[in-house]
Amino acid sequence: MMKETGRGKIIIRTSIIGIFANVFLAAFKAVIGLTSSSVAIVMDAVNNLSDAASSIITIVGTKLAAKEADRQHPFGYGRVEYLSAMIISLLVLYAGITAFGESVKKIISPDTPDYSAVALVIVAVAVAVKIILGRYVKSVGEKVNSDSLINSGEDAVMDSVISASTLLAAGIYLIFHISLEAWLGAVIALVIIKSGFGMLSETVSKILGERASAELAGEIKKTINSYPEVNGAYDLVLHNYGPDSYNGSIHIEVPDTVSADELDKLIRRITAEVMEKHNVILTAIGVYAYNTKDQEAAAARDRVSEIVIAHPDVLQMHGFYIDKVEKVMRFDIVVSFSAKDRQEVCRQVFESVQKEYPDYKLQIAMDLDLS
Repeated sequence: MMKETGRGKIIIRTSIIGIFANVFLAAFKAVIGLTSSSVAIVMDAVNNLSDAASSIITIVGTKLAAKEADRQHPFGYGRVEYLSAMIISLLVLYAGITAFGESVKKIISPDTPDYSAVALVIVAVAVAVKIILGRYVKSVGEKVNSDSLINSGEDAVMDSVISASTLLAAGIYLIFHISLEAWLGAVIALVIIKSGFGMLSETVSKILGERASAELAGEIKKTINSYPEVNGAYDLVLHNYGPDSYNGSIHIEVPDTVSADELDKLIRRITAEVMEKHNVILTAIGVYAYNTKDQEAAAARDRVSEIVIAHPDVLQMHGFYIDKVEKVMRFDIVVSFSAKDRQEVCRQVFESVQKEYPDYKLQIAMDLDLS
């Protein structure tokens, strides 16, 4: 079953506009390129067809991504959009490689182009159309957070530059009788290949799992820290299951005087507000308790924090709690990914704190810098 959303309808409508525009341009350019023996214009027409195919893939990907979650995929099908964006990247790469091969053949065995005024006017119109189409598609993609539309929009803008360079080559030929067609086709192909690799790299990075944006993480923590019972929010982990679709977990630090029923109410309120404000499902909220009844424990927390944060590779300390009866001191540290040996950093922190508090058993957890 598909769930129709406003975002999905916008993506599909924009893609349909792209299909009609690109098929129309491809037909005209193909006729012009073949009649004038212009390899650059023919390659430009092929590129327009690949753009139309990209829009079709975007529509299919959006439809599949809208499928309801089921037993096999309980987090939904949102990541299908990343796969469709990857396919578009591969199409762009294929178009560039094919165009480069054809251009090399024309460099070896050149044809003399034969331009007409009508042909050049149509190409000029195509430049304007692709600029408008590209900007429109990309702007819509940014508004609805669609990598497929953004990639298609960037590709269309690049196409306008390619078409403009074709006009330049035609002008040089008409004025100086020097044919740069095949060489221009090769340059165009290399630009297309470079763009394809860039799109593919970005998409693969998202499929592998990227760090949550600092803006989103900061806003979520700000919302949680607004509760008077919360002393801090840490260890935010966000798993992306498609554009604007996140599940995650976080730890909150609360006073050791908060009862179980009060904590239950607090966690439920936080979960509901984060979902409402940020569209993020917090599947788990862990709890750190901090000492409030013992001034000596508070002083120890401040002193340990000084020792830990003094290490240049430690970004944060949190979750501190001291049990004076059991003689146990526990806390978490966040070590930078730039540290050469994160385990060694943790060992150094352990030794520094143990030296200051030799009578305590230390329990130090090393967290990843995820947010």
